[in-house]
This record gives sequence, structure tokens and C-alpha cells, in this order.
Amino acid sequence: MNKAVDPKVLIDVEYEAFAQELFKLRREMEADYGEKDIKHFFKIVNINRAFTILGYLLSFIPNPISAYFIAQGIFGRWLVMHHVGHGGYDKVPGMPERYHSKRFALKGRRYLDWFDWILPEAWNYEHGHLHHYHTSEEHDPDLVEDHAEFLRNLKIPKIFKYAVVVFLSLTWKYLYYAPNTLRAMEEKGKNPVTPNVFKLIWDNGLSPFSPRVRRLWLKCYLPYILFFFVAMPAIMTGIFYLVGAHAMLGVPIAWVAASVLFNCLLAECIVNVHTFVVIAPNHAGDDLYRFSWHFRNVREFCVNQIISSVNYRTGTDLIDYSQGWLNYQIEHHVFPNMPMIRYREIQPRVEDLCKKYEIPYIQQNVFSRVRKLTDIMVGNSSMMWLEQDKRPEMPA
Repeated sequence: MNKAVDPKVLIDVEYEAFAQELFKLRREMEADYGEKDIKHFFKIVNINRAFTILGYLLSFIPNPISAYFIAQGIFGRWLVMHHVGHGGYDKVPGMPERYHSKRFALKGRRYLDWFDWILPEAWNYEHGHLHHYHTSEEHDPDLVEDHAEFLRNLKIPKIFKYAVVVFLSLTWKYLYYAPNTLRAMEEKGKNPVTPNVFKLIWDNGLSPFSPRVRRLWLKCYLPYILFFFVAMPAIMTGIFYLVGAHAMLGVPIAWVAASVLFNCLLAECIVNVHTFVVIAPNHAGDDLYRFSWHFRNVREFCVNQIISSVNYRTGTDLIDYSQGWLNYQIEHHVFPNMPMIRYREIQPRVEDLCKKYEIPYIQQNVFSRVRKLTDIMVGNSSMMWLEQDKRPEMPA
């Protein structure tokens, strides 16, 4: 494994004072939870619905607008699941219980709330528990540098490595994320990070000899394929037939059906790239830290989350929605169970605290971070390690 070891001790942080000020900010936010959070939440839900409806209504001919709108609907439903699954609205007075983390998308509600390639229970465990509380540690199931070790060390021209990154960006939700989340849940996080992403895909998503792969197909792949690539094209084709869309276009109804399917498939490519761009770079780059230890207490947890995470540009609902509110990744990793609109309010105050206590706080354009992610994946650069002997001293 290639290690870029930070030659200096992290920083002489005043852990206790920093944590006290940080959690004071959270208490201030929580005291103000209420109608504003509910209104903003349902604004996002309604935007998702509008994208989905418009996307399918425009799908009678092959066109990128329809595909983009359908993709935005899929992306927006994941965005809502991300914040609700973390318990972001559990403490909001007046929020309907169906949007609480213990109910949303679980069991039969999966098909109503978040019907995706990924099993919600598996995602909650892999992402909400393992990733968030082992970020950039040995047991982080989403550690890009480790998953890409085989590609990083592969002796092939770089152009082919870049082609692999493009391929993964187009397919990663079903080839990587769905299998990896199911694997993490079924093995209770005891499985090591796989240094070969191709082997991970084969062993957990494609191998006909694996019982887990059969469960993956039955629970994740087949339901999604049957609904979004069979049932939805059939439903929309029936609607377009009733309104005479094929007659107006002067084409057979089968051509309209093929158009709907094409737009659905193109939407999958778009949403895979979109989610890859905003999710994958969050903890990857030669300016972010990895750890050879697990945090000892909540004070160390907060600092470790900040120095292993990166923010993108922030500001308006348009900017934040397009990045899934992951442009507030630092604040989200310190306080994962916060309503999405509150990250915009708390972000500048967290940044000011980090400056006050001299804790590295990184915020860059998302495309700059994609470049840093790609450099990690192809082996152009490496993460910074903090080894055990570099660990800051602190009271227990």
C-alpha cells in the first residue's frame, strides 16, 4: 500500500474547548427546529416529484431533457433518504413520523419512499454506521484509496486507468454501492476493505456461485429492473397510447415504448455520474488524512471528521440541491442528524471555529475535488496518514 505519511504531528488542538464550542452551536440549532425545517423539506420533496413527473411526461421521444429530469428525480429521492435516514428530522417538532429514520424506506415503505438499487437497511448500516463512525479508518467500507489499490498499482498506461474511472462513474450505484452495502450489513462490518474493486464487484455482485449475489439479485437488482425498465415504460406507453402520442408523431406505438425505455436507461447513466461526482470525492485527496487508529472520544471524533472530509462551494438551494447538500460534508460528518437547511446556517460558524483552533478546513469547487479523487484512484497521489506514533496526546 502506498502511504503518504504526514511528517508532522497533527496540531496542538485544544480538543475540549473546541468540542464545547462546537456542540454549543448544535444546541442553538436544535432549539430553533420547527416549521422552517418542515417547509424546506417538503419544498425539496415537491421538486423531486416535479422532476419525475415532467421527465416521464416528456419521455415519448428520445431526448436528454426527459432523461435528465428522470435522473434528477432519482437523485432527489436519494438526497431525501440520506438526510432522513440519518435522523435529520427525528427531532423536528411537527414532522410526520413517516419521515423519521426508524420508519422511512424500511420494509414495505422502501417502495414508497426510496426505491433504488440499494437496499435501505443495508445502506443505513454501511453508510450511517460504518462509514460515518470509521471515516478514513481501517474499517471504513467506502475508503476509495483502499478499494482502488489494485488499479493504483496496475502497470498499464494511465489513459486506461482514466477509462476505468469513467466506467465506474457510469455504473457505480449498481456495480459497487448496492453489493458493498449488502456485504457490509450481512458481515456486520467485519469484512476488510477490498483492495481490488473489480474483485469486489465480481464476488459480491456478479459471481453465480455466491449466495450473497443471489440475494442481491432477488432483493435489489430484479425488483429495480422490473419496475423501472419494464413496468414504468409499459405504464407510460399505455398513457401515451390513450392520448394518441404515437398517432401525432406518425410512428408505431412500439417506437414510443422504446423511447421511454431509452430515456430511462440514459437517466441511469446521468444519475450514476451525478452521484459519483458529489459523493465519491468527499474523503479523497492528497490534502486529507487517514488514520491508523479509532477515535478515543467525541472530541477526537469531531477533529478527525473535519480533517478527513472536504466541503464544496455552498450558498443557495440551487447550489446545495445540485450537490445533494454534500457540499457541507464537514458539518454533516460532525453532526449527521441535522435537517439539511441547517447546514447552510452552521457552516460559516464551524469554519470560523476551525480557524480559531487552527484545524485544517478545506472547501473547494466540486470539480477540483473530482480531479483529486481521480488522482487517488489512478495512483498519481496518495492520502496523508496519521500513524499511531503521530497521535495527539489528550486526556481520556
